[in-house]
Amino acid sequence: MNLIQAIILGVVQGLTEFIPVSSSAHLILAEKIMGLDRYMTPEQITAFTAVIQLGTLVAVIVYFFNDIMSIIVGFIGGNLVMMQSGRDGGTHNGAKLGWLIILGTLPVVIIGLSAKKIIEGAFTKNLYVIGISVIVWALLLLLAEFFSSRRRTISELGWKDALVVGIAQCFSLIPGSSRSGTTITGALAMGMTRETAARFSFLLSIPAIAGSGILEMKELFKIGGLQGIGITNLVVSTIVSAIVGYLSIAFLLSFLRKNSTLVFIVYRLIIGVVILWLVFAGRVTPQ
Repeated sequence: MNLIQAIILGVVQGLTEFIPVSSSAHLILAEKIMGLDRYMTPEQITAFTAVIQLGTLVAVIVYFFNDIMSIIVGFIGGNLVMMQSGRDGGTHNGAKLGWLIILGTLPVVIIGLSAKKIIEGAFTKNLYVIGISVIVWALLLLLAEFFSSRRRTISELGWKDALVVGIAQCFSLIPGSSRSGTTITGALAMGMTRETAARFSFLLSIPAIAGSGILEMKELFKIGGLQGIGITNLVVSTIVSAIVGYLSIAFLLSFLRKNSTLVFIVYRLIIGVVILWLVFAGRVTPQ
């Protein structure tokens, strides 16, 4: 891998981690087009991708810093005030959102750890799986858009919403589904506004991205883990993904205040068909 390739992967990661079009589909397709799969193992590619996701983790933490602080204060300050006066001191909303994020994260932690070997293996690089998954979740997002009441804000969410969106996030472990795509679909299905769906999706991504990134960091730094990659390329790609990821979050939240997800649905359908065509035409190998 050279520096230009690392920058390209960082841009692709930053653009597609939060926009519901599937970062895994775009990253794997980019890796195959650039020929990285010829000298990098599926495990190396998975680990590299998970590590540069830490750049997008920085982006979402910086963008939602006030929300995160509200959650922390809700947990710490709220409990202290409750102990001293029996009242929550106005920190209930932050603490509640924190508990919803914890609840929504549990399903993907359980499934992710249970299926770790499969997630890291060649199956997750299969373009047949990716192409079909991109199309299927485009159609599910379309159904969610069509049937959603889109009235509920983040202050109205409860444990059922967190659990449904958390279960939806589990499907993001299937390549091509998209973490933001599955969680926004689940959130819309529960009647959230588009902006609320995206905001909750982004907050829910923090523990998931952090967990996968830290676990895969260990995998990548095993003996030979950086062979063909290079520490400089890894760092640059991660920084680029952070910058582009921050801009992507700002864009999507602004876009969804006035627009539907239809443009992303159409794009997913197109990219899914293109991926399958490339495979069937022999332009790229499926594995």
